[in-house]
Amino acid sequence: MKLDSNNHSVFLLYYHLVLVVKYRKKVFNDEMSDYAKDMFVKFGEKYNISLVEWNHDSDHIHILFKAHPNTEMSKFINAYKSASSRMIKKEFPHVREKLWKEMFWTRSFCLLTAGGSPIEVVKRYIENQGLK
Repeated sequence: MKLDSNNHSVFLLYYHLVLVVKYRKKVFNDEMSDYAKDMFVKFGEKYNISLVEWNHDSDHIHILFKAHPNTEMSKFINAYKSASSRMIKKEFPHVREKLWKEMFWTRSFCLLTAGGSPIEVVKRYIENQGLK
């Protein structure tokens, strides 16, 4: 197992994030998922976050990522949700029709640390969460 490091510490911090579309509207598709994933990767660079695994269903996404200990998780997640909500509604007109004045994501989110499980087990779980 390779540890990450910065000037004064070594660490290995994995997180499993689940974001749900407002009212569980079934609007997520492969194209929108790729768009949101690209945004997550670009946005994550500013917060020392790197994507490990991504999958989606029609009304939610699962994200496995690594982060540095100084990353402010709630700040990052809320900033990502806000920016991605705005951009998804701009890029995908069918979403704007269903969620006109609403945010794209629900206000809540599920964030789990993945340190207790072997990371390969968590990756397999997320891989299997997509559309069947």
